[in-house]
Formats: sequence, structure tokens, C-alpha cells
Amino acid sequence: MGYPQYPEPIAPTPIKIVIAGGFGVGKTTAVGVISDSPPLTTEAAMTDVAAQIDRTGEVPEKTTTTVAIDFGTIRLDEGLKLYLFGTPGQDRFGFMWHDICLGALGALVIVDTRRLDDCYPAVDYFEQAGIPFVVAINMFYGRLKHNIEDVRWALAANNDTPLITFDARSRPSVRDALLTVCRHALQRATAGV
Repeated sequence: MGYPQYPEPIAPTPIKIVIAGGFGVGKTTAVGVISDSPPLTTEAAMTDVAAQIDRTGEVPEKTTTTVAIDFGTIRLDEGLKLYLFGTPGQDRFGFMWHDICLGALGALVIVDTRRLDDCYPAVDYFEQAGIPFVVAINMFYGRLKHNIEDVRWALAANNDTPLITFDARSRPSVRDALLTVCRHALQRATAGV
């Protein structure tokens, strides 16, 4: 009598998603709250000089900053596994974005409406790179400070770019935002964009 034959487990399809945005918008928090495995972070203590350069006025409680990437994974189902790469938010680390974004299916650009000007570089980057992205307004303190269409106008975001609200501290909210990125990327791919 032989041993029972079990089907080989099928490895999930890996999907790379970039999480980007300005300084202190919630990128590290989002990766940390959603990752199935302990996230890899490259947080470093902020110096007084860095605090002045990064204009921490709206986020005075921020004492650390990402200096390379944040990395986490989430298995959506048996067939899909997302690999999340969080970018640093400061302009001086922008030289790394091309390498971080290489091979990405899409991106989640997190926005803090208290500091919209910090988010322009991320929106511009993904528009120019042709990488599908979703703009996610982080609901700090549970409030939307501006109307979504006003945010779209301020960011000069294309009408085809989804704008959503979410809470970077909430696992279900981050999951839904990432699913929106996947859906948007799939729609663009099937439309041949």
C-alpha cells in the first residue's frame, strides 16, 4: 500500500506594491499594521537638523524617519501575496525611488491634507513613471479636512486616478486601500493603458 498523494502546494503570485507619500503621512504605520510578518523598517532617530529640513511643524510628535524602505507582506488569498515597499518621504531620499518602484504593479500614495505640498512629488513621480496609483487621504483624528474633489484639484490628479479616504492605523482600512490599488492596476492593464 502506497502513501497518499497530496497535490503540491501552489506558490502564490507575488505582487509588488509601493507605498509612497510625503514625510510623516503614515507609510510606515500602514505597512506595519497590515503586514502578516514582522515588518522590516529602516527608521532612524531624527536629528535637530533633519527636523528643520523636514518641517515637522504639523507632526511635532514624529521623532523617527524612514531612511531607506519599509517592507512587509500580506497574503490576500491562496493565490496572491503582496510585497509592500514603503518609500522614504523626504525629497533628499528621492534618488532611491526608481529602484524601489522597479517591477511594481501599482502604488498607494498617502496624503496628509494638512501638508498637501509634501505629496506633490509622489503624485508627479507615479504619473510620469506610468505606474498605476491610488491617492489615499489618511484620516488623521478621524476627520476629512477637505472635500475629496478639492484634494483632487489641489494635487492636479487625473480623473482616472482613484481618490479614497483611509486610516493608516486600521488593518481593514489599509487592506481595502491595497485592494483598490490592485483593482485599479488590473483595470488599467485590461484597458491596455
